Amino acid sequence: MKKLLLMCGLVGLTTLSFAQDVKYGVRGSLNISNLDFDPDADFDNQHRNGFAFAGFVDLGLSEDIALRTELQWSAEGGKDEGLRADYIQLPIMLRLSTSERLSFGAGPQLALKTWKSDDGFSTFAFSGVLGAEYMITSDLFVDVRYTFGLSNVLEENAINLEAKNNVMQFGFGIKI
Repeated sequence: MKKLLLMCGLVGLTTLSFAQDVKYGVRGSLNISNLDFDPDADFDNQHRNGFAFAGFVDLGLSEDIALRTELQWSAEGGKDEGLRADYIQLPIMLRLSTSERLSFGAGPQLALKTWKSDDGFSTFAFSGVLGAEYMITSDLFVDVRYTFGLSNVLEENAINLEAKNNVMQFGFGIKI
């Protein structure tokens, strides 16, 4: 019984000390997105302006390295109504702080589409994310991200094209 209490106490202390490096926040961004087709599409493929909203958790691994996990809704795809794609996304970025105000991050992103299922788009998408963040104050920040599609977002039997999402995000957020 003493060993169990000692073990619970150590786990509790470790959790409390670890929890000091956890920060939460919210983020919004302006998206400029488009689909890259292979082979090139024979129709006018214009970019789509949209928005993204997210909640995030920053887990400090060391003084200069953190892991950020987000749950994000994002409007992506092309400008044409038939090319629009909205997603619930899970970006996971390893972040490196180069100063007190500037950090850079990279990592994978999983996405689940949030619109009707019979439109020719795949249910899941996989992307890579690169970004930079600048702290305006200790709580407010601006950031820029580039998300590049790694998987085909069209169902294989829909048409004889492959399409990948590419998105630039210009964001603003607050750490709580």
